[in-house]
Amino acid sequence: MTESDRLTEFQNKIGYTWKDDTLLAEAFTHSSYANEQKDRRDYERLEFLGDAVLEVTASEFLYRRFPDLKEGELTKRRASMVCETALAWCARDLEISSYLLLGKGEEAAGGRERETIIADVMEAITGAIYLDGGFEEAKRFVTHYILENQENIRLFYDSKTILQEVVQGRKLGNLDYEITDMKGPEHRRIFTSVVKIGGRLMGTGEGTSKKIAEQKAAYQALIALGYDETKKQ
Repeated sequence: MTESDRLTEFQNKIGYTWKDDTLLAEAFTHSSYANEQKDRRDYERLEFLGDAVLEVTASEFLYRRFPDLKEGELTKRRASMVCETALAWCARDLEISSYLLLGKGEEAAGGRERETIIADVMEAITGAIYLDGGFEEAKRFVTHYILENQENIRLFYDSKTILQEVVQGRKLGNLDYEITDMKGPEHRRIFTSVVKIGGRLMGTGEGTSKKIAEQKAAYQALIALGYDETKKQ
């Protein structure tokens, strides 16, 4: 697939078409690739701009969504919603890593899966939309693909604790995690974890650490158990 095809695919995915798609190409260009090609700009300036758009959009979102919250609590919530981990989760939902342009060294070092890189690209995309289509279009992207995705993010990162509470509350038996596979070179390990409840396999997950693999397995188990976040059961 050519770069042009990849850019078109991504635009179709998010429902926004750039008038100037060189901005989108820039948003996916890591500094390592730009240094090798010499005729490309990396995403860092767009990231700077997108970070500001993201912060004001998140602030308005929280201000309207939680009219009774004090300034301190709003600040804490905003920080958690736009932190690197949250942005990386949203980036994975959009398969951002598959569109990245990385230099050979960064590619070999596992840069395509680094949270800090794919989180930065989410900010760069936001900045690219802002420049191309204005604040309202950027706000739509941030709201739909980042801010309204927060319940899933919180459920994922609390998945092991929630699963333990569900298993105990429903009296489902013993809860056990097991790392069943480990592959890749030492600096790019991929772990596979399974979770069993009462001896029955309920979820499988892969990740760059044992913790992430177990979180993904627990998340899948919650889905299999029909966990309802709104009812906490």
